[in-house]
Amino acid sequence: MIFRQLFDPQSSTYTYLLADPGSREALLIDPVFEQVRRDAALIDELVLKLKWTLETHVHADHVTGAWLLREKLGSRIALSKAGGADGADKYLEPQEKISFGKRSLETRATPGHTHTHLSFIVDDGGKQAVFSGGSLLYGSVGRTDIPFADWGTLVQSIRSLVDRFPPETIVYSGHGPETTLGAELERNPFLDELRVS
Repeated sequence: MIFRQLFDPQSSTYTYLLADPGSREALLIDPVFEQVRRDAALIDELVLKLKWTLETHVHADHVTGAWLLREKLGSRIALSKAGGADGADKYLEPQEKISFGKRSLETRATPGHTHTHLSFIVDDGGKQAVFSGGSLLYGSVGRTDIPFADWGTLVQSIRSLVDRFPPETIVYSGHGPETTLGAELERNPFLDELRVS
């Protein structure tokens, strides 16, 4: 699988590019408005066709570039059905699959940081990764002191990932370096209650 982790220094957020090398179909997770030119140039340089832009959640910390990318590259926008936002091409339900070439990823509901938060799971030849957006972070978790956030719900969402996927599952979040589910369960101070239950 073709994979790039892209950083926006102004908002300190990550965007992820995934593509199927055979079909050259690609998707972007959490594109940033200010980085549309960069993302479009990279897609062109790698000779990819952007099929989807996906949102883990509606961001307070950056404005999505999805609509500009749709205008520029003809991609389609997918986001949580529970969010009620207008203008998407597809409204995602939990456990729904999004395909790009011969590959696909699965949506999982991981509310708590926001009530409509989704994470995306991809399997690359037996190696699993979760794109956790603002829910599970390196050494931390998403904020729950904002409207519609809930600490108990967030803990249950993270528990659902830890219970379902192996410890070596890579976590790519919207903020911070990559980690694994096992490493976060072992050392993340916000997950103490998962370790004792």
